[in-house]
Amino acid sequence: MKKLNFKGSVMLNPTPVVLITSKNKANKLNIFTVGWVSTVCTKDPIVAIGVRPERLSYEYIKESGECVINLPTRNMVKIVDYCGVVSGKKEDKIKHWNLSLEEGISISTPSLKDSPVALECKVKSITPLGTHDLFLLEVLNVKVDESLLDSNNKICFNKANLICYNHGEYYGLTDKPLGSFGYSVKKKNKRKNNNKKALK
Repeated sequence: MKKLNFKGSVMLNPTPVVLITSKNKANKLNIFTVGWVSTVCTKDPIVAIGVRPERLSYEYIKESGECVINLPTRNMVKIVDYCGVVSGKKEDKIKHWNLSLEEGISISTPSLKDSPVALECKVKSITPLGTHDLFLLEVLNVKVDESLLDSNNKICFNKANLICYNHGEYYGLTDKPLGSFGYSVKKKNKRKNNNKKALK
């Protein structure tokens, strides 16, 4: 495999793509799309997002110290794209798309009713980096659509029809896993092997 070398750039793809709802102290709401988002810690649960300082949501999140990360589905992809290119300074995007909201549980910012998973977050820190600032967000509460839970109350994200962002394009995720965590080192079931020997 021959590789070409490019100058240092952000080529980490694909990435999750999310819709973030925010509210300022005057209770004005906004929604915008973020493609640079990642889990960075489990205890405490911390998520990182990159936001341009000129974005209206930057102002709202910094002012209120909170926001909601809403995971969008395939049928929301046009909303995702629109909220990424149209500024909240020019248009009320929530009103434009007639988006239904749900009240916050741990914070005052509402989440999207049509989003199957919503992470209510408070700001831990903001670090200027260059074109974007790094927001570290602590997840205080997670709303999960009950239809995603199986009989053992396990959350089945593969049922949520989530999407991702890949070098300027949106892709749907398949519900067929390629493997599960730890499968590469999982030991074979000895009982099954013994049963096979007994049948020979």
